[in-house]
Amino acid sequence: MQLAVRHRYPVGMTRPRRKRIKHFEQERHVHELTFSCAGRRPLLSNDTWRTWFCEGLQAACDRHAFLLLAYVLMPEHVHLLAYPVGNGPRIARLLADVKRPFSRRVKRHLAETESSTLGRLTVPQRSGDAHFHVWQDGPGYDRNLTEPRAIVAAMEYLHANPVRRGLCRRAIDWPWSSARRLVNDGPLDELPRLSRFDESLLRLESTRPR
Repeated sequence: MQLAVRHRYPVGMTRPRRKRIKHFEQERHVHELTFSCAGRRPLLSNDTWRTWFCEGLQAACDRHAFLLLAYVLMPEHVHLLAYPVGNGPRIARLLADVKRPFSRRVKRHLAETESSTLGRLTVPQRSGDAHFHVWQDGPGYDRNLTEPRAIVAAMEYLHANPVRRGLCRRAIDWPWSSARRLVNDGPLDELPRLSRFDESLLRLESTRPR
């Protein structure tokens, strides 16, 4: 599925760090979300941790009523296309419920295995306390998408990330993304559960109560 749409992003997905971001939570908007590991470390490089992330992602989408339209796990950052079902501000809560349980699980694993990585991810605070960081501070990148062509272009861009990085030859060869299942009409209920994008998601229902 190819569309002649130019979708420009900074080379290598290096975006300015944003400590604060305003989420524009409009009804029927798809959200393109990107967030990074602390210090851009390649913490998503082993299959066990990537599986844990996918489990948490599915649980968070279920809890906060989001459809996951596409995802890509890179070694040091994550891309998601998510669609909120219904109204209400939920992006911040979704991100928190994706990140925090994963961080706790990783920290517990590192402590149990006495890994030196635990110390490298623990940052002293001015208060004298220490804070364990798996994720880069701040909410990352959030872009609202409302046009089908832009959504398809974003999906293609996300799926092509591993190819551009030399991690695989074709997007469908990267096991930690939605490309294989979406392009090849594969099962959508595998972990994490996916929903196929349909333009009807962007249209207000004429029968909706006023």
